[in-house]
Amino acid sequence: MQLNENEIRGIIEEVIKRYAGEGAVAPVSKPAVEVNRSGNLELVEIGEAKKGVKSDEVIIALAPAFGKFQTETITHIPHEDVLKEIMAGIEEEGLTPRVIRVLRTSDVSILANDGAKLSGSGIGIGIQSKGTTVIHQKDLFPLTNLELFPQAPLLEREHYRMIGKNAAKYAKGESPKPVSQMNDQMARPKYQAIAALLHIKETEHVVKDAKPVELKAVFK
Repeated sequence: MQLNENEIRGIIEEVIKRYAGEGAVAPVSKPAVEVNRSGNLELVEIGEAKKGVKSDEVIIALAPAFGKFQTETITHIPHEDVLKEIMAGIEEEGLTPRVIRVLRTSDVSILANDGAKLSGSGIGIGIQSKGTTVIHQKDLFPLTNLELFPQAPLLEREHYRMIGKNAAKYAKGESPKPVSQMNDQMARPKYQAIAALLHIKETEHVVKDAKPVELKAVFK
């Protein structure tokens, strides 16, 4: 049975109340025009993201609400930590991370593919606000990928670092061993309601046909 948005909201009303004081979903308020603040992270908007020409770059494509209207993953890992770990993983492999925001979609595979197509290396990482992540390659179909990490509740900081490292290895033409993922059959029923809410809130900030935005990540 498929539930519509109103039914989902009804089911998770108590969940929302429980999370209200914990910052799982940030208030939807108009941000500064050029700077998006998330705790100790500033995402400075510096114009439309263009196709890269450097073969040593890996693009990290953020979903519309990441670090802007939502500030942590489904398991409360701050977005600044997630981004810092992914960037560190890329840098440890000798490559350069480049951060953009994709506004036209909240689908993690499509935003990752958009990032890969703009990346000078042809490799991109897409990440939703709730933490779901994908490593993509420019010449793959949007709904195929190099590595998919669908169970956001099971991703820890070290996983994000390894995701960054693997993306960089793909960019160097290597064939790395896929990042090891935990499997918990109870994760889906436990987190399904709040995951649905976070995705709804993410999708509210999608802007149809909007161009991707180049970002400068500033950690305080």
